[in-house]
Amino acid sequence: MFKKILVANRGEIALRIIYACKELGIKTVAVFSEADRHALHVRFADEAICIGPPKSADSYLNIPSVISAAEVSNVDAIHPGYGFLSESAYFAEVCEVSRIKFIGPSSEAIRLMGDKVRARREMNRFGLPVLPGSADAIQNDKEALATADAIGYPVIIKAIAGGGGRGMRVVGSRNDLLSALKTAQAEASSAFGAPHCYLEKFIERARHIEFQIIADEFGNAIHAGERECSIQRRHQKLIEEAPSVIMTSELRAEVGSRVVQAIKQVGYSNVGTVEFLVDERKQFYFMEMNTRIQVEHPVTELLTGIDLVRDQILIAAGERLPHRQSDIQFRGHALECRINAEDPLTYQPSPGKIISWHAPGGPGVRIDTAAYAEYVVPPYYDSLIAKVITHGPTRDEAIRRMERALDMFILEGVKSSIPLHRQILRRPDFRRGDLHTKFLEQSEETRARAVEMA
Repeated sequence: MFKKILVANRGEIALRIIYACKELGIKTVAVFSEADRHALHVRFADEAICIGPPKSADSYLNIPSVISAAEVSNVDAIHPGYGFLSESAYFAEVCEVSRIKFIGPSSEAIRLMGDKVRARREMNRFGLPVLPGSADAIQNDKEALATADAIGYPVIIKAIAGGGGRGMRVVGSRNDLLSALKTAQAEASSAFGAPHCYLEKFIERARHIEFQIIADEFGNAIHAGERECSIQRRHQKLIEEAPSVIMTSELRAEVGSRVVQAIKQVGYSNVGTVEFLVDERKQFYFMEMNTRIQVEHPVTELLTGIDLVRDQILIAAGERLPHRQSDIQFRGHALECRINAEDPLTYQPSPGKIISWHAPGGPGVRIDTAAYAEYVVPPYYDSLIAKVITHGPTRDEAIRRMERALDMFILEGVKSSIPLHRQILRRPDFRRGDLHTKFLEQSEETRARAVEMA
């Protein structure tokens, strides 16, 4: 077992990793930027090292600084959390060369799944269907037009590297394709250092459903069920839940089995998420794989009782998978709302000092956060400041607990997305489980038309 782990992240996920390490009796080293000097992960780690100025590129994304901190503090392993360096094959490779265990999959697996076109080919070869799309990165305008014509509109442009909605554009007609492609390529180049994009058929009312997988280094793998992540804004998830209302135990077993077999064929180890688009006929199409812990992992933890971060650490330490597929039971329903520091109307970030803070509690409520009263939300990073996760015996009860939790959440000094979450939870179509990835977008279009008509 590891004696000391460096946590190469910040915010709530850094704290979440520290919790798991403390329970396992493992010492932790926090790295932090100058903007995070007073952050809770710095306070609760056993050691803390400043690795640079506030900007991510100069601190949390600065690989030499992170590795230097690891070597100076003599750690056995590095946990990257999510975001930042978590899906950097190069960083994982540097850890391997430095003889520091990267808590995640191998650099080869990250590189394979990080190339979305190659991942589509491989997963399709191993039995997971994919949507029609370009066989490789689009090389020129002529190829883009010919590919889109062959696929049929609407199409979606996607960056081959990265994620989080960047480098993505939905195109409804031939006239808009080339300008959208140039915009997506520029965005991808800025965000990921690579402008390469590909085309894929766009499903109008698709659900976004992902399967949580866990695999060890001995070829054992299981799935821990699905999460529904269809409530999104600009391809960024806002609300996640499990199980999905469209799933039956038979469908879950069928899709889950195919996912596990594909993962075994790839030789993947540690936790990961296989993401699908699902059409109205319940046809699943592989979209991509995230080779890290997900923001929404608490939903699965509440549903199954599995500590996914603990499993990550144990597997990376060379232990066998602590679960069998027959051990996994799904109890009740879980829901997560991502609370962002942003204006709920304009969606603009709202950094600043939190003047008043009260995190709700009570039966079936979990809060994952690194915020507190007097905490200053910095302008340099993702705007996520808390995750509210609720669990109940039924979906309706989980929703009602979420409404109660949001009503009792006191957050003053910065604007937050809480009013938006309340609005979504009240909608009859949400309560019915009539969800799709354009759910929020279409409601905004309806509201805009109503304003114009008034």
